[in-house]
Amino acid sequence: MDRLLELLKPNGRASNEDLAKALNVTEAEVAARIEAFERNGTIVGYQTLFDPEKCGNGSVEAVIEVKITPERGGGFDRLASRISKFEEVQSCYLMSGGYDLLVIVQGENLQAIARFIAERLSTIKGIISTATHFRLKAYKESGMLLHRESKPQRLAVSP
Repeated sequence: MDRLLELLKPNGRASNEDLAKALNVTEAEVAARIEAFERNGTIVGYQTLFDPEKCGNGSVEAVIEVKITPERGGGFDRLASRISKFEEVQSCYLMSGGYDLLVIVQGENLQAIARFIAERLSTIKGIISTATHFRLKAYKESGMLLHRESKPQRLAVSP
């Protein structure tokens, strides 16, 4: 992976000045490379990572294993693309193993996700089966630890 991308991945808010120093190039070169990455689709967006327990949005996230029948001439891509367009879908991946797609969805509650699966996802022609797992707690997201352990403070030893 390009070194600039490696530096941006954990901190998309890094300044061009800091990136230029790390890469030993000018700020203008960094800005031009970032603009080129955005233009050619290498960088597709920027997001803020937050701890869902602390922001209190109350939403529910589920991981859905989806088995599908590949389409003639389209394979898995057409169905995956169609599923990815649903507002509830946060991520969609083609997988190896016992199922074909891993779909991560978000809803305001368990019932909303259940409705999405029953009324929208399962009714798509080519969907063979689904298995849903609800996220209970996040410990690490996109390489970032969400819960930092506080170090126990030792008591001073006195004679």
